[in-house]
Amino acid sequence: KGFYQGGDLKGLTQRLDYIKGLGTTAIWMAPLFENKPVQGVGEAASAGYHGYWITDFTRVDPHFGTNDDLKKLIRAAHAKGMKVFFDVITNHSRVPAAVDADGLPYTPVVPATERNAKKPAWLNDPTMYHNRGDSTFVGESGLYGDHTGLDDLWTERPEVVRGLAEIYETWVRDFDIDGFRVDTVKNVNMEFWTQWATALDAYAKKRGREDFLIFGEILSSDPSVTAPYVTEGRLDATLDFPLQQAVRDVASLGRPASALADVFAEDYRYTTDKANAYEQVTFLGNHDMGRIGSFLEQDNPNASDAELVRRATLANELMFLSRGNPVVYAGDEQGFTGAGGDKDARQTLFASKVPDYLDDDQLGTGRTHATDAYDTTHPLYRSIAALSKLTREHPALRDGVQIQRHTDTAGAGVHATSRIDPRRRTEYLVAVNNATTPETVTLTTGTSRARFAPLYGDAGPVRSGADRRITLTVPALSSVVLQADRPLDVPHAAPSVRLTAPPAGATGTVEVTAAPGAGELNRVVFAAQVGDGPWQTLGSADHAPYKVTHRIPAGTPGGTPVRYKAVVVDPRGRTASALAAT
Repeated sequence: KGFYQGGDLKGLTQRLDYIKGLGTTAIWMAPLFENKPVQGVGEAASAGYHGYWITDFTRVDPHFGTNDDLKKLIRAAHAKGMKVFFDVITNHSRVPAAVDADGLPYTPVVPATERNAKKPAWLNDPTMYHNRGDSTFVGESGLYGDHTGLDDLWTERPEVVRGLAEIYETWVRDFDIDGFRVDTVKNVNMEFWTQWATALDAYAKKRGREDFLIFGEILSSDPSVTAPYVTEGRLDATLDFPLQQAVRDVASLGRPASALADVFAEDYRYTTDKANAYEQVTFLGNHDMGRIGSFLEQDNPNASDAELVRRATLANELMFLSRGNPVVYAGDEQGFTGAGGDKDARQTLFASKVPDYLDDDQLGTGRTHATDAYDTTHPLYRSIAALSKLTREHPALRDGVQIQRHTDTAGAGVHATSRIDPRRRTEYLVAVNNATTPETVTLTTGTSRARFAPLYGDAGPVRSGADRRITLTVPALSSVVLQADRPLDVPHAAPSVRLTAPPAGATGTVEVTAAPGAGELNRVVFAAQVGDGPWQTLGSADHAPYKVTHRIPAGTPGGTPVRYKAVVVDPRGRTASALAAT
């Protein structure tokens, strides 16, 4: 399992209809660039099966095929309405030939036969690397140290920033790629991301790719850690580790539904002039940490197969019916589990001969990994396809305004949100119950005197009164979606807004808060001015809490005035504004 398990670009191209059948709109592939084939000796020997030991950034690894095979795959995916994302690396290249791994500066020793092994050629220059020994992942070592022995690029150098931008600009130009998932973002200095992401966005835009998406891996369940890579680093989104943890807590561990509300309450941290939390890339498990099926078995050792399938479906419902872009890790739709992450989470969909995989349990089937697993009738495949179809037919469930309606804070229970189409003002109610018994809740919607008809799940229609309140029963370990038959209420009064600036003396990243008055579907746009500098749009908020973050530039002298402005626009197009200063 530490070597290549097969699978190539031609095979992926042949299986596009299976992938498309899930409702897939994009394919994210592990790194495809040519890797050093094998590193280590004896029991420690392993292949670059993961794709992170790159030697040549200009060509596809021969295990997967050729550059021409990749072009054909991308054309075929585009013809079926699917985008293709690359998994890319800027933190490091492959392991050097010899390293002093004590965390201190060292002189790399490279045999003559490998001195020109990397492409482009500038990657062979030792001065383009930090050469600081293995990372301890504490303090500056997290930025400068070699990640598990991999050569750590000196990303503070302008030559490295430019060189890495040119590498990936070439792939945008020649392969019509749609976006990048970026590896090990937290191990690279923030200034690099600001420059690199801005350069790639600008290049893609010049090539007509206005919707080019760059999302990064920041391994943290704390939004205050992940969000700055969007606000400062100018990535479009991050992999949503905070939400992944909350979904596991709720769907697998049966913890209070408020874990979800706690994550969504921090969504304002991702707001910029070009992005917000709706672009976050959500997931249930991955190639590093392991699969959702593995977590479910670990967390519920006495559960039946039927319960585990139900909980896996619940996890997918939480992901697909919340804000963000949901990712299904290949094999999860077939109930794959595994003993853990990395090598234990890379089972193939076609028949395997790896002993450690052959005894894996699979949810929802009696099949083993000794046979192919392209079963479009598998209960998880069908449930994911149904969720994709639902959100495709009702786009507000993907990108509509998300407003918190109810969350149980003591034990398992119901979490409910509204998803609202801001143009048609149509309200959808999404309620999820992670208790093992049916739960009845009363909550306030945004639409009065409306009939909410069921679209998904086992729930009958309910009506809201003049007070906009409804009572709803959600079955055990289930989700329901209902749609209102009339538009969201619109306030009669004109909008107003109050703006609160940070306290005097505030530095670094601060929060700016607005109170836009009554009504829902108000949008508040924020701007800031530091001293006599230009006004800068900070972003907009479409639901409570109406706030954004602002990073006051380092070195701003004490006493410098900082001014803020907020403009609220209500559903009727009426506006109001407010100023504040600190």
